Amino acid sequence: MTAWLAALSALFAWWFFTGAILLIVRRADAGDAVAHGRNVFLSVPLAALGVAGLVITAQELTATNAYLAFLSVLLIWGWIELAFLAGIITGPERRPCPPGLDGYARFSRAWDTISHHELLLAATLLGVVVICAGAQNTVGLWTYVILFTARISAKLNLFFGVPRINTEFVPTPLDHIKSYFRRGPITMAFPIGVTFLSISAACFAERLIAAETEASVTAFALLTALAALAAIEHWLMVVPLPDAKLWRWMLPNPTTSRQDNPHEL
Repeated sequence: MTAWLAALSALFAWWFFTGAILLIVRRADAGDAVAHGRNVFLSVPLAALGVAGLVITAQELTATNAYLAFLSVLLIWGWIELAFLAGIITGPERRPCPPGLDGYARFSRAWDTISHHELLLAATLLGVVVICAGAQNTVGLWTYVILFTARISAKLNLFFGVPRINTEFVPTPLDHIKSYFRRGPITMAFPIGVTFLSISAACFAERLIAAETEASVTAFALLTALAALAAIEHWLMVVPLPDAKLWRWMLPNPTTSRQDNPHEL
């Protein structure tokens, strides 16, 4: 029962945090010129709360601390993603990809569109490692590692090519990023990413089965569920399922009609 509760909690947290960020961004799209920046600034205390929670819970592994560490990392990660989707922390390049650009030139330009965000994610990973190094509770560390790995893999797949790309929730400040997506057959980036995430989920599941304490069961159930969700999210870039319906019902309708087809490069 403990394992199922933790797994369902991870599922709910993934759905809720994703929906909350999309809701904030969608409302800001319909607001004034500084709405996105204001939301990022006002949510800084939540990121600070996440850092504090991670520091406090790292000292001892209990079931409660496992949940709190997991939630703390989601707060940190959520703020970084909000800053990205708001167009506050992205990269120096804000123009669409020129039609016909390919190879290293396309990769270099794509990197310039998101470089600041990627560097912040990497710097935060280093900070999480420092906080959790030698700690009894490493749930926060592994939670961040899963999110970090899944996000890098997803971005590479969107760049190199996947059959299904949902641009419905891309906010106005990131309209230019859609031009760097490629809709087409999968590349080696897809099986590499899915395999790594699936193996990670299997490894956490093996530790879950062998766990003997409530704290360990809770910790590994959270991590197993998150890694499995990350793998499933990758498959949704290939399998034609209406995953956007999970959040569309809770979001206000966009105020303007926007073109959702990226350049087919």
